[in-house]
Amino acid sequence: MAAGLQVFGQPASTDVARVLTCLFEKNLEFELVRIDTFKKSHKLPEFIKLRDPTGQVTFKHGDKTIVDSRSICRYLCTQFPEDGNRTLYGTGSLERASIEQWLQAESQSFDAPSSELVFQLAFAPHLKDVNPDEARIAENEKKLQNMLGVYDEILAKHNYLAGDEFTLADLSHLPNSHYIVNSSDRGRKLFTAKKHVAKWYEKIASRDSWRQVVKMQKEHPGAFE
Repeated sequence: MAAGLQVFGQPASTDVARVLTCLFEKNLEFELVRIDTFKKSHKLPEFIKLRDPTGQVTFKHGDKTIVDSRSICRYLCTQFPEDGNRTLYGTGSLERASIEQWLQAESQSFDAPSSELVFQLAFAPHLKDVNPDEARIAENEKKLQNMLGVYDEILAKHNYLAGDEFTLADLSHLPNSHYIVNSSDRGRKLFTAKKHVAKWYEKIASRDSWRQVVKMQKEHPGAFE
């Protein structure tokens, strides 16, 4: 039974968005408890600490508590394998190993430059006392371009990163990618400049699960109110 699933956080948080997408993919019922721990005087800069170890997301299921978004997604897939999308975490050991490789690549190599660009391109232009740092933008654009170049080669052979099925490997990239693509033409071009990456992003961003999360972000912006 999936009863008692609770998510604490704001849909605008990338970590919360990742977990919500997984829950929708698995078609699981849950309770979202929106919490806003951001002090009014500097709530946006606080929110931008996307990888804050204190967690922008907390997940509870019975006596189980998890605060890492990727671990929460793994838990949901292993705890409820027969619900919703059954291939989200692979259907065999080889598929799961491939998905895990991509989850590690996302967390270790994609996350840092993309999080920096989320701040510099999507949020800094709207902050009173913060100007986008061109040097940091250029540095992280180069890092992200290199990563997406590798992705493009893989996606020339498969529909998705870990094969021909949408999995956690793709889902985990959605929150940061969404903010970058929708931040500016400059951000959008990072994903549209590479043919196969562009097709891949269009497919994953059009999934019903992600569209529902984006709708929630617009209806309940949390720290942006």
